[in-house]
Amino acid sequence: MTTEYKPRLFGRDEDIRAIGEGLLACTLPREVWTHEAHLGACLWLLSEHPEIDVDTEIGGIIRRFNESVGGVNDDMQGYHDSITRAYVAGVRLFLAKTAETGLAVRVNALLLSDMGRREWPLRFYSRELLFSVPARRGFVEPDLAPFPMLKA
Repeated sequence: MTTEYKPRLFGRDEDIRAIGEGLLACTLPREVWTHEAHLGACLWLLSEHPEIDVDTEIGGIIRRFNESVGGVNDDMQGYHDSITRAYVAGVRLFLAKTAETGLAVRVNALLLSDMGRREWPLRFYSRELLFSVPARRGFVEPDLAPFPMLKA
């Protein structure tokens, strides 16, 4: 199940902030919206924008962006709710555990961690369920294992 993939790391905090701001403003070039950009924007939103309720707003933010660059959010492409929510849970857990403080350093550490891997959601979901239409359209509970949670 593991694939060898070397993530593209970020050199500066400003690069991540530009991705996050471009996502919110729908001005980010489509080709910049990579796996790394998704995770960088998520970490940026969670750590630097407490006024944004990521759990409630992330779907609308990404759908709007996708449409702004000519993308389609349908049963086969575009926004995927269950994958997004898996990564939001992972990024939140990563932030609670990391001692890193700089934005680029934290994002790069996330990208190099297990939680930053492209196949990380498949630890919790079977491939069949994760790539189903219901899982794309709305959040579906994992069928293999629950997401790791923050301890209260």
